[in-house]
Amino acid sequence: MFERFSSDERAIEGLPIRLVIALVVGVASLSVMMNTISGLSTLGVSELDAQPEPEVMGTGEQSVTVRVVDADGEPVTNATVVATGGTANLRGIRTATTGPNGRGTLTLNASLGPNQEKGTVQLDIKPPASGQYTDKRANTKVLVVAK
Repeated sequence: MFERFSSDERAIEGLPIRLVIALVVGVASLSVMMNTISGLSTLGVSELDAQPEPEVMGTGEQSVTVRVVDADGEPVTNATVVATGGTANLRGIRTATTGPNGRGTLTLNASLGPNQEKGTVQLDIKPPASGQYTDKRANTKVLVVAK
């Protein structure tokens, strides 16, 4: 009986497949663990939000003051606010850097398409280099209405 198993060379054929399966399972497990560990480092990161004033504007050129605040509502200094056209047309990209009070002023020249009654201007925030800030969630948009 033992002779039959010792002379059987087919057992070695399944070994590479088993090793590949073990490697794939190991890599998948390592990936899950690394994602969990990288998620732990973001626990101290504060989400930023943009608070435009006014939130509603007409077409044409107008100044909009944007206050950047952290998750606790505190103003954030040296954040860059970037305004781009959403569903409204914006002539160029506009940027402003917040001061000590967390406010930056943008001069927006928005327009709407034919037969369009309203649109939006998208606001994004580039967090300051110093501090644990991020801007992953959507910010308040500026609503543009036809005059």
